[in-house]
Amino acid sequence: MPEYAFIGRSNVGKSSLINMLVNQHGLAKTSQRPGKTQLINHFLINEKWYIVDLPGYGYAKVSKTSREKWEKFIRAYITKRESLQCVFVLIDSRLEPQGIDIEFCYWLGEKQIPFSLIFTKADKQGMTTTQKNVAAFKKKLGEFFEEIPATFITSAEKGNGKDDVLNFIYEVNKDFVVPTDYKKF
Repeated sequence: MPEYAFIGRSNVGKSSLINMLVNQHGLAKTSQRPGKTQLINHFLINEKWYIVDLPGYGYAKVSKTSREKWEKFIRAYITKRESLQCVFVLIDSRLEPQGIDIEFCYWLGEKQIPFSLIFTKADKQGMTTTQKNVAAFKKKLGEFFEEIPATFITSAEKGNGKDDVLNFIYEVNKDFVVPTDYKKF
């Protein structure tokens, strides 16, 4: 089945966004403490596709060894998973472009991994600030990419952007083809 991975810096609102998308508070565990997600978690949606909750990158109070281990298995998952249709990179809309987010997007581009951008926490400041930060991020990506990926502005608290993200997934799912070497166990 098609898979959609969600990743971003620690405390970007990934778990809250996932819970909002599926209308199920508490499915993905939320925490004020960065680094709560430490495994790759698959959530089956409507028996048709998966949301994949990946550990956050960047700040988390964990050892360097643990952080390197996470990075290795995240990158292996992203580059080797044939049913992965899109990586949703979550960006905090309150912030100007952060180097770690730009670098991760560049890495996805180098590996030719399809990705989209989800700007989170849009309810935490005015729309002018959100639009300014989104435009600055896209401009930064334009230095590397000819075409900017699909972009969504969301608020898990208010439900903004939910239909846009789900409609995008629905459209991608229409073209999903089971990988030819897939073996059912």
